[in-house]
Amino acid sequence: MDGGLVERARAGDADAFDELARSRINSVYRTALAILGSPADARDATQETLVSMWRGLPSLKSPEAFDGWLHRITVNSSKMTLRRRRGVREIELTDDAGETSAHVASDFDQAFDRLSVDQRALIVAHHLDGLSVSEIAVRLQIPTGTVKSRLFTARAALDSALRDGSG
Repeated sequence: MDGGLVERARAGDADAFDELARSRINSVYRTALAILGSPADARDATQETLVSMWRGLPSLKSPEAFDGWLHRITVNSSKMTLRRRRGVREIELTDDAGETSAHVASDFDQAFDRLSVDQRALIVAHHLDGLSVSEIAVRLQIPTGTVKSRLFTARAALDSALRDGSG
């Protein structure tokens, strides 16, 4: 954790903010991209997240809560972008032989789009960003049991949406 860096950025140190933003920008972008599906929209949400981060840093009470706080800002910025723009998700999946499967990607996109933004963010944090259940719990400031339950529900919703879309 970059507690000292967060403290300096909270105090208005632009260099500390720049360093903090650079260290988190890839994670913010990946989360926004997974939620929004559009690189352009993800860039917009990432930019909004960084602006909100700069504006909100002075009011952040605990530097230890920074990553969870930033995650919530990212999800909220993505929600706002999603409300403004309803884009088409494009991802590329390959089958076991390395062949691109547009049909599978389309089915997954449609199923993923049926999930709530919070469910998408949780799946991204765990499966794309590789965060453990306990890391997510710390980030979101909720019990690990709650993370497990929400992750189970998100996976079940994705599975159900995939089954509904393929029938």
